[in-house]
Amino acid sequence: MKFGKVDNPEQIDFTIPDDHSGTAVMLSKSKNAEPLRVYVGCAKWNKTDLKNFYPRGTKDELAYYSTQFNCIELNATFYRIFPPETYIKWYGKTPDGFKFFPKIVQNVSHLRRLNEQAYPILDEYLNVTSNLQNKLGTIFLQMHNNFSPKDWDRVVKFVENWPKEFRLAMEFRHTDWFNDEKVAQELYHLLQENGIANVLVDTAGRRDLMHMRLTNNEAFIRYVGANHKSDYTRLDEWVEKLSDWKEKGLRNIHFFVHQNMELASPLLSAHFIPKLNKKLGCNLQIPKTLIAPGTTLY
Repeated sequence: MKFGKVDNPEQIDFTIPDDHSGTAVMLSKSKNAEPLRVYVGCAKWNKTDLKNFYPRGTKDELAYYSTQFNCIELNATFYRIFPPETYIKWYGKTPDGFKFFPKIVQNVSHLRRLNEQAYPILDEYLNVTSNLQNKLGTIFLQMHNNFSPKDWDRVVKFVENWPKEFRLAMEFRHTDWFNDEKVAQELYHLLQENGIANVLVDTAGRRDLMHMRLTNNEAFIRYVGANHKSDYTRLDEWVEKLSDWKEKGLRNIHFFVHQNMELASPLLSAHFIPKLNKKLGCNLQIPKTLIAPGTTLY
């Protein structure tokens, strides 16, 4: 994931910003309403990307991956709509409790840009995605960098017509969605009123995407390491932030570890998960890697 990549990450201030004022208010409405659910995973299970993760002789990458992580951010579904049989196969290879968090196909978000022609494609996408059944987590929509507030009406229609049986998170990347206060407030209100998660992206070159505004009881976080030693301290800060949100009422944590060089993702996860377990009192599997525990890549 090269989005937000910079040449000199040591020059970036990675401090997590203060929460938006609306976050605590929103979380307080559902405090202690349900048990804490925590999912942490990578974006891919491909052996080529996740080097130093799969033991020699691994025959089925997804089957092994799902013994080490309890979820996957399913980026493959962004590029094409898979046949139903593929989803059924994925379902069968993974254990009970495993969750898929698939990205909506680019024909909807990037090519049709939520216009009228996007809806038949979306229907097809949701029809096959539903084959994941109880292993289907939140579906997320990522809009193109140049999709701006001038297309606000398309966003409103999409949100209001989204089928409520599917959980949805939305990621906006054009700077005006966050830097224009009026636009931002309207967007946050729309998402909150419709129970849709507001994706947080923690990446070096786009700190404005750390808006810190949760719009439902779900923290959907896409963390992008910089292949720099600061990656570890950034994850430590996230442990503290998620603990704070838990105390304020957060009950759904969906955290996905990306890297510009994906081979480091399992290693970063192995650093992050035990600290998260200790702080939040959860019991996530700590992924094994072929690199000795405590080793850092940089």
